[in-house]
Amino acid sequence: MKQIEVVAAIIKKDNKILATQRGYGNFKGWWEFPGGKIEENESKEEALKREIKEELNAEIVIDSFYKTIEYKHQDFYLILHCYFCSLISNSIHLIEHQNYKWVTKEELKDLNWLPADIEIISSLY
Repeated sequence: MKQIEVVAAIIKKDNKILATQRGYGNFKGWWEFPGGKIEENESKEEALKREIKEELNAEIVIDSFYKTIEYKHQDFYLILHCYFCSLISNSIHLIEHQNYKWVTKEELKDLNWLPADIEIISSLY
């Protein structure tokens, strides 16, 4: 089974967390924490900063490592490294996503999250 290693940003602002809605692929329309694949010779932190720049045209500060989730999809095995982050500026421009929301912890469970991200949400609060 193919293994994919990715990073995700749990971006916090004013007691809310950024949720992004996928704009492509099999999971189009599902909600996720932004991030993506780690490239060869790239640290997890470098990958996360690059992915946020590519997906949201935004700059982040990585505040701390949160946890790693391992999730078995039907077609691949996912290793997801999650970090708490902050935006350097409040500017977000969607490039790969169709929507985003700043949600409270109570609102997190109201969105249709990707399966691996559900594990993150359930452990956040």
